[in-house]
Amino acid sequence: MTVLHHTNVPRVRTGMTYQMLVGDERGSTPVRVGIQTSAPGYKTLLHSHPYLEIVTVLEGQGEAWIEGSDDLIPIAPGTTLVLPANQKHWFRATGDKPLITYGVHASPHRIVNVHEG
Repeated sequence: MTVLHHTNVPRVRTGMTYQMLVGDERGSTPVRVGIQTSAPGYKTLLHSHPYLEIVTVLEGQGEAWIEGSDDLIPIAPGTTLVLPANQKHWFRATGDKPLITYGVHASPHRIVNVHEG
């Protein structure tokens, strides 16, 4: 068994902060799990993944767009998005506090397909 203390896990900053809790670049685990902290106003690119992704909101407020929906979806603590493989989506932080999400990628490698739009 592995026990992780989040304070010991590095954070990568790329417009937002991402902390990978499970997984590595070698793909040595069957899933990748991480926490993303998005500053107010931050918006992901329109993207998809060739595998299932699950995103749970831990803190903050935001909204998401998921292909097949005409409406923006409000997201807040207690919201989980279950995104099938290849479904285009984006989300953004709204409000005055960071949006913190816990994401599970059903893949040993994180693959992001960016789309125009």
